Amino acid sequence: MKPAARHLPAYALFAALLAAAGLPIYIHAPKFFVDEYGVSLAALGTVLFVLRLLDVVQDPLLGKLSEKLRDHRGIAVAVACAVMAGSMIALFAVPPLLPPLWWFAVTLTGVFSAFSFLTICFYAQGVAKADAAALPGTGHLSLARWRETGALLGVCVASVVPVALGAVMDAPFTGFAVGFAVLSLASVVAMRGEWRSVGVPSATGFGTVLRDPVARRLLLIALLNAAPVAVTSTLFLFYVESALQAPGWEGPLLLLFFLSAAAAAPFWGLLAERLGPKPVLLGAMVLAIVAFAGALTLAAGDIGAFALVCIGSGAALGADLTLLPAMFATRMAKIAPSAAEGFGLWSLVSKFTLAFAAVTLLPILHAAGFDSGALVTPPEALTTLVWLYAGLPCVLKSAAVALLVGANLQEDGP
Repeated sequence: MKPAARHLPAYALFAALLAAAGLPIYIHAPKFFVDEYGVSLAALGTVLFVLRLLDVVQDPLLGKLSEKLRDHRGIAVAVACAVMAGSMIALFAVPPLLPPLWWFAVTLTGVFSAFSFLTICFYAQGVAKADAAALPGTGHLSLARWRETGALLGVCVASVVPVALGAVMDAPFTGFAVGFAVLSLASVVAMRGEWRSVGVPSATGFGTVLRDPVARRLLLIALLNAAPVAVTSTLFLFYVESALQAPGWEGPLLLLFFLSAAAAAPFWGLLAERLGPKPVLLGAMVLAIVAFAGALTLAAGDIGAFALVCIGSGAALGADLTLLPAMFATRMAKIAPSAAEGFGLWSLVSKFTLAFAAVTLLPILHAAGFDSGALVTPPEALTTLVWLYAGLPCVLKSAAVALLVGANLQEDGP
């Protein structure tokens, strides 16, 4: 192993931290505020969408800030980790000091703003790291295997820890928030020597990224390809509880889903090194469509069959999270090697899908008469839930497949 590659496990740990602050928060936070404080699904969806509109403005600016602080990035990362951990504790462990909906908005602003800045710094630094860690052309896939496997393991733990802690303590989300703070500290310590600016090129600006046809296509593919994950993540707990009528199975099924993704991610990366990332990613996307279509056929009590859906869709997610960022990073290394602005745009695209899912799906469910935790759910509300959870992802994923099939990702130069 080259000297530059010896610290790749630290990248896996930091990726786990960021992943724990991403999808799991969209899974747990809305249901937590519905159950604990009686906030409506429609109101929460609106707040999540407004927060993502903030990202439309702030993520590109955070990319510029990351570039400005490149010589002091280690300190900036430590401060951002402290803000993210403190906001997480305020979100889940502190009784609202404002009306619950406002407290939800304020604390999530802190979590997601710090998360955005850290994600941009982390992926931008990874471009230089990948070029030094392995042979040209394979470094980004090598780093991606470590980084995205760590991220998926972080998602696994963060998704099931609140459910698991609920069996042994009265305030499981308090335990989750404290554990997240400990992970933040460990990640900062592990990555303390990695935020060097030496060897990292200067920024080239957003224009360079947006003018490049390959980068634009990859951003659009990422938008369409991430949308199904945003949909299923937003609705997963409601689907298991109401459509499958399997309360108590949310934790094990979430764990199975994300463990499948984590187990598959290294294999997708190795396969992509042999066959190329595009055909491998297409195969994984088709697998996801088959899995989502299978979920359309399930009825109450079909837990075993849904476990197979979780395995298939989870394995496909492993490819999404490993190959697409590696493909984008490879392109950034060619046209914008500092990558800070490029990953500012990437972060914006990734989070916009989650926001769009929240602002559209939760109000639709509310309008259809869906009530989380109700003893009896109207049939039309259940039908709406099932088609949103499983049918809509099939449509979105098919559009992403069509776009990727027709994309030329081998164009030279900017």
